Amino acid sequence: MSSHPFDTALTLTPDFDAAPDQFLGHTSPAWWNMVGPFGGVTAAIALNAVMTHPSRLGDPVALTVNYTSALTPGRFKVVATPVQTNRSTQHWVLALRQTDANGVDVVALTGTAITGLRRDTWSASDLPCPEVPRPDSLLRNAAPGGKLAWFARYDMRSIRGPLPSKWDGGAASADPQQASLTQLWIRDEPPRPLDFTSLVAMADGFFPRVWLRRALLVPAGTVSLTVYFHAGPEQLAESGTGFLLAQARGQGYRNGFFDQAGQLWNAAGSLLATTHQLVYYKE
Repeated sequence: MSSHPFDTALTLTPDFDAAPDQFLGHTSPAWWNMVGPFGGVTAAIALNAVMTHPSRLGDPVALTVNYTSALTPGRFKVVATPVQTNRSTQHWVLALRQTDANGVDVVALTGTAITGLRRDTWSASDLPCPEVPRPDSLLRNAAPGGKLAWFARYDMRSIRGPLPSKWDGGAASADPQQASLTQLWIRDEPPRPLDFTSLVAMADGFFPRVWLRRALLVPAGTVSLTVYFHAGPEQLAESGTGFLLAQARGQGYRNGFFDQAGQLWNAAGSLLATTHQLVYYKE
């Protein structure tokens, strides 16, 4: 078993004798965020239950997870149930549970996933990779400090849209369409060969768009995360341990919620995944 911090966090043990489709895991302090584990690694854990399930058909096509409560340090359970298997696709229902200090079973995450058999067909991308500076020409982002242990698990190199240098309520750009735009290179630290689970985690590697849009450090957290996989195992293998170009932009902000859309390309310019989030923010 790999000793990489990401693989350690994703370690699951089948517990099928106790409950069908159930796996056991344990939180990792290396991936801690403000009030619980980094949401990207939690989503990756849910997907890993699908990836390691003996009944899985094909590779991931789509994943949606909904964060209902923060995990606390300790053991948890993941249930990944294949609810429908067709000739080419398989549909999954996901749940991540944890027993709280009072012995109550708490649902921390719900979700769905689709896996499928990919076939050779006509393929194209309407989202060309932006022309940006290469990662070796950029400095690694400094860690923000505080409780963000997960930040040290990545080598991030900002191109545009870093965190505001001043939290003074002044937008980074007079153009709203540019104020929330982030582009950065990202890879695991230490480097690790890309796979579906690490791709999911990196899809959540953006700070809340509302922080950039307003330069105000308001409380915010992801409510729902969806990742669509455009790459198969071959494209992921070609990406190796290299950087991915990650881009995200906010879309609509209203009444305590906003959404953002993102894309991830490998260094060769292949679109690997697109992602959408719904995020809660508090005034």
